[in-house]
Amino acid sequence: MTYSSQTSGTSAVVLLSGGLDSMVSAALAREAGYTLYALTIDYGQRHRIELESAKQIAEQLECQRHVILPLDLRAFGGSALTDDISVPKTGVSGDIPVTYVPARNLVFLSLTLAWAEATQSRDVFIGVNALDYSGYPDCRPEFIASFTETARLGTKAGVEGQPFTVHTPLHNMTKAEIAAEAHRLELDTGMSWSCYDPTDKGFACGKCDSCRLRIKGFAEAGLEDGVIYAE
Repeated sequence: MTYSSQTSGTSAVVLLSGGLDSMVSAALAREAGYTLYALTIDYGQRHRIELESAKQIAEQLECQRHVILPLDLRAFGGSALTDDISVPKTGVSGDIPVTYVPARNLVFLSLTLAWAEATQSRDVFIGVNALDYSGYPDCRPEFIASFTETARLGTKAGVEGQPFTVHTPLHNMTKAEIAAEAHRLELDTGMSWSCYDPTDKGFACGKCDSCRLRIKGFAEAGLEDGVIYAE
């Protein structure tokens, strides 16, 4: 696919975690002609390797500016990513897993929106996916639609008739399709990081939900992933 929904030269703020989905989402924004401002949140996540991945991706995508914003959610806890809770390794289930970080996308999108308004951008990109994912409620289309309306009501730009568009180019894509997009965009997938529980040697565990979904996606796409897995 080629993602095009804007006028050339317009800027956009992309939420860049350092994972595969955020990398592909940001690359699609760049392909569409946006000038990119990348926002990465350092929220005390146990898989801090992704912060270095975000730096490399932002550089490769020639972002106008990349901000890594500290927001230590370990003070709240409540998630296997920010608290002393084991990351599940038994496979993806139908329940919301303990790797869900309370209201994470709501918090992160609010910060992304704030920077978008400050930079006079009217477009925000987030790499959420509603097909091959772990069941997080803040990845659903209805959440994005609701947030977009909140952005219109709660910002100076919105009430002055300059609403924001929250782009979710991967929303209806499988992980295999996302892997194929990364290949089409000629992205170095080894630069991205998805694993929730990296080993002491810096390898992806291969068994957490995020690893399983990523491995499955590349296998179904018939493509080789650049990430090294412990198992």
